[in-house]
Order: sequence, then C-alpha cells, then structure tokens
Amino acid sequence: MGNELEEAVVVAEEEEERDDVVVGAVDYRGGCAIRSKSGSWRSAWFIIGVEVAERIAYYGIQGNMISYLTGPLHQSTAAAAENVNVWSGTASLLPLAGAFLADSRLGRYRTILLASLVYILGLGLLTLSALLPSLSNSECQVDNELKSCSPRWQIILFFISLYLIAIGQGGHKPCVQAFGADQFDEQHPKEHKDRSTFFNWWYFTMCAGCLATLSILNYIQDNLSWVLGFGIPCAVMIVALIVFLLGTMTYRFTIQQRDKRPFRRIGRVFVAAIRNRRTTHSTTAIKAERDGMLPHQSSEQFEFLNKALLELKDEDSIEEESCSPSEVEEAKAVLRLVPIWSTTLIYAVVFAQVPTFFTKQGVTLERTLLPGFDIPPASLQTLTTAAIVLFSPIYDRLFVPAARAITGKPSGITMLQRIGTGIFLSVITVVFAALVETKRLKTAQESGVVDEPNATVPMSIWWLIPQYMFFGISEVFTMVGLQEFFYDQVPNELRSMGLALYLSIFGVGSFISGFLISVIEKVTGKDGEDSWFANNLNKAHLNYFYWLLAALSVMGLALFTCFAKSYIYNNKGIRRQ
Repeated sequence: MGNELEEAVVVAEEEEERDDVVVGAVDYRGGCAIRSKSGSWRSAWFIIGVEVAERIAYYGIQGNMISYLTGPLHQSTAAAAENVNVWSGTASLLPLAGAFLADSRLGRYRTILLASLVYILGLGLLTLSALLPSLSNSECQVDNELKSCSPRWQIILFFISLYLIAIGQGGHKPCVQAFGADQFDEQHPKEHKDRSTFFNWWYFTMCAGCLATLSILNYIQDNLSWVLGFGIPCAVMIVALIVFLLGTMTYRFTIQQRDKRPFRRIGRVFVAAIRNRRTTHSTTAIKAERDGMLPHQSSEQFEFLNKALLELKDEDSIEEESCSPSEVEEAKAVLRLVPIWSTTLIYAVVFAQVPTFFTKQGVTLERTLLPGFDIPPASLQTLTTAAIVLFSPIYDRLFVPAARAITGKPSGITMLQRIGTGIFLSVITVVFAALVETKRLKTAQESGVVDEPNATVPMSIWWLIPQYMFFGISEVFTMVGLQEFFYDQVPNELRSMGLALYLSIFGVGSFISGFLISVIEKVTGKDGEDSWFANNLNKAHLNYFYWLLAALSVMGLALFTCFAKSYIYNNKGIRRQ
C-alpha cells in the first residue's frame, strides 16, 4: 500500500512537472520554458511598458509634425499634410520588412533590440537638426509666400532622421506586440483567455500612458523649445530599451521550425497550384474530400489552391512531395485576409486626418483656456486617447458581458463585428467634422476674418471635441479588433507578419490620403482659385473633403460587411459573422 501511494505521488509530480513546461517555447538560456517562472503577465508588463515608451516617442514626433512643417520649416498646409502622410505611411509599411526579418531570420527579440538602436539614432539626429542654427529664425518671403531659407543640409538631416525613426519603428512595432502575445501559451486554458484580454489592456495601457505625456510634449514644442520637445522622446526610447533588457530573464521564446520556413512553405502551395492548374477541378475536389483532407467549406473556397494537394511532377515526370492539407489551409488563411485588409483602408484614410487637418482646424479657433495660456492644437489629440482610456474598461467590463449574454460568444461579438462597428463610428466622426467645419467657415464669414489667415475665428476649440472623442471610441473597436484579428488568423510562425499587415493598412491609408490631397489640390486649385486645402483655411473647404471621406467610408463599410459575412475563420472550419 505504501509503495502504491509513493508511486501515485511520483506520477502526480511528473504530471505537474509536465504541465509546468510550456511546449514550443524556451527560456533565455535555451532550456525548457517553465510556466511558473516565465511568461504570462510577469513578462507582458515589461513589454507593455516598452510599448508605452515607444508610442510616447513616436506620437511625440508625429502628433505635432504638421505644426513643425508649417511653422519652422514654412511649408504650405497641403505640402505639410502630404509630407506627414508619406512619412506616416512609410512608417506603417516598413513593419512588413521588419516582420519578415524577424519571422524568417533574427527572431522577434533580436529584431526589437536592433530596431530600438536605430530608433534612438533617428531621434538623436532629429534633436540635433533642431539644435543647429535655429530653423525658426529663417523666415523669408517670396512671391507673397513664406519659404524656408534654412541651409539645405539642415533640412536634409531633418528628413534623414525622420526616416531613420520610421525604419526603427518598422522593426519595433510588429515584433513587440507579437512578442508580448507570445508570452501566453494558447494551449493552456487560463493563459489562452489572458491572451485575449492582453490585446484590450495593451491598447488601454498604451493610451493611458501617452495621455498626459503627449499634452506636455505638445506644449513644450509649441511654447518652449523644439529641441527639448524632440529630445524628451529620445530619452524615453533609451529608457524603453533598458526596461526591455531588464525583462530578458522572464521571457519565453517561441521555437522556430527550421525545416520549412513559413514564407517558403506558403509560397510552395501557390507554386504547386499553378503547376497543377491543368488538372481538372473535379479530380482535385474529389480527392480532397475523399481523403478528408480539408473541411467542406474550406475545400469550396479558393478551390484552385486545392490542386496543390496533388503530387507534383517536374518536366521529367519525377514525382515530388505534394503539399499537405495544413499547408494548403495556411495559404488559404493568408489569402482570406486580403479582402478584409483592402476594405479597411478607408478607415486608415480617416485616421490620417486626426494629426493633420483636425489639428489645422484647431489652430484657427479660440484656444484660450486661462489668461496667458492657449491650448496647443495638437493637444486635442489627447481627447482621442482619453476616449480610448475611458471606453476600454467599459467595453471589457460592461459591453462584452452584455453582448455575451445575447450572442453566447465568449468575446461577446466576433473580431470582424468589432472591426465593422468601429468603421461605422468613423463615418459618424467625419460627418460631425464636416458639420463643425461648415459652422467654422460660416462664423469666419460672419466675423469678417475670411481674408485674415492668422486671425482667430470667434468660435471655441471645444467644438472639435466630439470628432476626437467619437474617433477614440471607434479605435477601441477597430484598432484592437484588427490587432487581434491579424495576430490570430495567420499561421503561428507568421504572427509578426500578421501584425505588420495590420500596420500596413494605416501605411497604405496614409499614402491614399496623400494622393487624394494632391489630386484635389491640383483639381480645385487650378486657374488661381483657392483649393479645398488653401493655406488660408477660412477660404478652404475642408468640409467638402470630409463629406467625400464620409461617402467613401460608407462604401467601404458596405464592402467590408459583405466579405465579413462570408469569412471562414482559420482553424475553425465554420462560418462566423
């Protein structure tokens, strides 16, 4: 009896030990990752802290960039908006390269370290460009327009540093969040649930941390010193790198499969399907269904990829290994993302207006809060952040349980329903922005300041609050939904790339915004007429642009809804709306 008890104890201890080992992950020494000593929230908080610091640095530059370009650099409103859009777009597309490097070569941890160093270099050079002979003392007037008379090399240094920051963000942004989510074992019930919560609290904490800091940074940049305003983000990024290194001993590192790299594996499916394109569809479908290789719905979607399941033959009729069902499913999962990706681009176009035209609207309005203290226009962007901070707990604690009671789904609503709700709220945002801008123009006309570009329109800046707040609430739905969707719906080894795809939506959206602005500027400003984006905003028509965005958003939402209804979730084999 005693021996049996001892054996039972030993078996229980072995089972407990096995349960404490995280499958598919190692610790910083390369040994087995122990659940009780690594990962989960203990690691996630280090990584969340790094993201908060990085976002402070990024938005500390991006949030007020249009003021720097139209102020010390003396660019026109349209040119400045285009430059901000191009830079933001580049910064959001470069994560595709960073994710590829991380997923196929360096791994997420090393990519984050390398990207952080480039980031700090860019911020340091940006601070140096503002420290050199002051750009703000270089005003001159040519043909009734302000031109930058600063040394050409100084402006070149400014843009070089700006794009070094974009490169640093390209490696940092997709890897940090994916690395954070990697700290939760999806095979463990509690950690799997925690990982879903991680995305909500990631965005909440990031925005909460940025809220007060960005207000201070914008005030420093507008009223004290651009050198200090750029230097603080540089110092913050240095602290972020130190914090990240401090957490190293707690991190879990995902084991990468080296036999078939994910990009090669997925690409092989498309090559095989093309090589077998002459095979009749009926033969492929019958073979797939007969062998039970693919779920019924999946076998009917993107049917041409099913041909990759057949044996490959080269020109000498030598048989090669056929693609496996799991490889075909991975390729289909990636292909299913394309319609969702493309139909959310209009949301990104609206997103691009917050740090540009929303800010320029605020410059013209009455901004006095206290005698001698004017609200920096870019600080209103913190209202969007405040809305996120206030609404995120409401969403997590009230909305989700209420929706769960109705739908029976653990998350209340599906990821695609969450994204679509945010797109709908963005439509309300631009409609309200158009109405407020129409009122601003009418007030300027009634006050007789239409011909005075630097005059303050007698209308409170608080009129802009609703458009900032509505967009903040829309971000809680769409931004977090997109992050979770593109992390969850790609193959496990490509999760950095999944988050890079999410970021690329906003990169391409910024480019589309810049293209729209450029075309509209040329079309509406020909023959000497004032364009929709005239430097004198009292003669411009931003309201027309907002109405155009509202119409495009409605069309985008309609297309998104159609694709969302037919979307088959990866590894589910069922259709969920």
